[in-house]
Amino acid sequence: MAKLVILTQGMTGRAHELNVDRTTIGRVEDNTFEIADPSVSSHHCEAHMRGGEIFIRDLNSTNGTFINDARITESVLKPGQTLRLGQVELKLETEGTVAAPATSATSGAPAASVSPVAAPKKPVESTMIMPRGVSMSDLETGARKAGFDTTSTMFSKKRNKGGFYFWIAAGIVILIIIVLIFVGLSLVKTH
Repeated sequence: MAKLVILTQGMTGRAHELNVDRTTIGRVEDNTFEIADPSVSSHHCEAHMRGGEIFIRDLNSTNGTFINDARITESVLKPGQTLRLGQVELKLETEGTVAAPATSATSGAPAASVSPVAAPKKPVESTMIMPRGVSMSDLETGARKAGFDTTSTMFSKKRNKGGFYFWIAAGIVILIIIVLIFVGLSLVKTH
């Protein structure tokens, strides 16, 4: 029996057996295999079993579907290969089979690595990183930074010089009115 096992920390060991013809994978509850992670699209991809092979088809996901770090739209997933949905990594495991060497998702040819052991990780591009929320360890230690940098001048309040001059002029006008009232009252008293 084939199953997808999550490798990503925090969800390590969660697995789903691929025992039906079609398995949908995504973030929302109506998927056959729900993965509640913000980098996974609501309906990210689907797995089809055809003739003993497992085909993975991307469902126009936001962050892409990758087999061994090669972006795919549809490709065969072989035992031991890594499937990445957004930032979540899964591995295909089957009973009684040794993990197959990593192959290119596009050509099916063996990759440069001869060993089925994990190939060196491709560096994650900054455009691929999505916030994951707060982990329990961050809550316990208070390690999370504030959401906004208040020292930055990029969003600082701009001074309105027109308003500043308006209030100076208004103050002078009020002062003149008060002086005229006192002068008028003093003239009334003298007559």
